Amino acid sequence: MYKSLNLTIATTIEERIHKEADYIYCLNVDMKFHNRWGPEVLGSLVAAIHPGYYMLNHEKFTYERRLASTANIPMDQGDFYYAGAMFGGRIENVLKVTKTCRENREADKINNLEAVWQEESHLNRYLLYRKPTKLLSPEYFWDDGKGKPPSQIKLKRFSAITKDLNEVWENV
Repeated sequence: MYKSLNLTIATTIEERIHKEADYIYCLNVDMKFHNRWGPEVLGSLVAAIHPGYYMLNHEKFTYERRLASTANIPMDQGDFYYAGAMFGGRIENVLKVTKTCRENREADKINNLEAVWQEESHLNRYLLYRKPTKLLSPEYFWDDGKGKPPSQIKLKRFSAITKDLNEVWENV
């Protein structure tokens, strides 16, 4: 159930939110705010660098590599590994992201495939060819399971709380 929550975002935007806001940010529920977010996070399409990969070369990223998956990213491609737990921007752009990712997950399901990191894999594929207009550093999305952020991260603004992935995802 946890991994399919983002599948309803597009429907919710179409039915209601587009009438009420200009921007929307999709954040996992198992997150905690530590410091303020301000207008610096506003952009047409915003993504955050995943804290587990921001210091690594793209060859070490856990992109979906199976050619049969619609989330596939070839070995010689990719510049950042984006966090699926935090993305956003203008309503119309987030709608495009969520619709495309949902359609691609459904296409994979027909072929009995599920991308290695579910929606996050599809988000990374989407952003490979449609770059975010604003890229947030890991200070906007840290992982408390990693302990204290390294010295490059001066301020932790938002983080994932520690959890047992085996309890929330079947294929981890």
